[in-house]
Amino acid sequence: MSRKLVIVHHVRNWYARFERPISSISLVGGFVFDALTLKRVDTLWENVWVIGHIVIIGICIILVHAIKNHEGDEGNPAKVHFWLVNILQFFFGGILSTYLVFYFRSGDISVSWPFILILAIAFWANEAFKRHFVRLGFQVSLFYLSLFSFTIFSLPVLVHKIGPRVFFLSGLISLLIMWGFLWILHKVAHKEFEQGRRIITFSVLGIFLGINFLYMTNLIPPIPLSLKDAGAYHSVIRDSKGNYVVGFENEGWKKYLSLYRTVHIAPVDPVYAYSAVFSPSSLDTTVIHEWQYYDENKGIWTHISRQELPVIGGREDGFRTFSTNSNLSAGKWRVNVETEGGQVIGRIRFNVVYTDKEPTLVFKTNT
Repeated sequence: MSRKLVIVHHVRNWYARFERPISSISLVGGFVFDALTLKRVDTLWENVWVIGHIVIIGICIILVHAIKNHEGDEGNPAKVHFWLVNILQFFFGGILSTYLVFYFRSGDISVSWPFILILAIAFWANEAFKRHFVRLGFQVSLFYLSLFSFTIFSLPVLVHKIGPRVFFLSGLISLLIMWGFLWILHKVAHKEFEQGRRIITFSVLGIFLGINFLYMTNLIPPIPLSLKDAGAYHSVIRDSKGNYVVGFENEGWKKYLSLYRTVHIAPVDPVYAYSAVFSPSSLDTTVIHEWQYYDENKGIWTHISRQELPVIGGREDGFRTFSTNSNLSAGKWRVNVETEGGQVIGRIRFNVVYTDKEPTLVFKTNT
């Protein structure tokens, strides 16, 4: 055996031995990398990144089931199935971590947690159930979830619109692409495909119906919109340069210990809800600031007012706007930053405390 073949043999065996810790580290490292580098859903790089992953995943699934193998080949580094399964797992981890980053940024976790949890479970299952990657139904389910998640945010970027019609159209497109993929898979792995046809059909339709249910109940983050900045302030003034100067009480490190920022005001003083909402280029829309007060006697959030605000797409740091209310009752308040369809982009939480003294304010400029 030549020296090069010996080196390749040792490297291959070393990887097989430490495959699981290497895979886990790669998975976490890939998530951190995505969080730091993926900024906008409407840029060429981000979409090429996702499309490339989808294409490679599709090719690997086809090859895994087109090439004849024996039981246990997926765990043998001397077999091509071992490497195909590892490549498949790696790119599934990459695309799911991308979606976790994008969807987490695009919604309030207290509202959209069901869909984000689905992505997180898929991300975890990618590592925990690696040997299931040789099972066609498991692969197809993750592949369709990845495909549908992509069409949800890519179609609004292409047509410059959001709303139920665009969402349902994205679902139909994902089904059409999936049908083409399954047609190819049926040709190259006819016997295995027929054995798993029922599981594949129920999996794809189940994911399709489940995601549509989450959308209709406003539990899917309103991607491609995202909340870049938000807060409750004593004052919001637009200066001569077009920047927003906001005034607030500096709570120091205490602000990290409470979900609700304390706002000391006189009963008649106003409070300003400021938000900077990112929308892709040429996607102009309207967002809603819904003011709600927590009724402690009834234990429910009560609607106070609803203010419509324009958002012009394209600004990387988000389109800045604000709403205001006065004569606020003492207690907990929140302002839901929503789409016109009711999907929550984010929430501004604060606690009103009455005071006779003028609070000391600090000012910052939001450029």
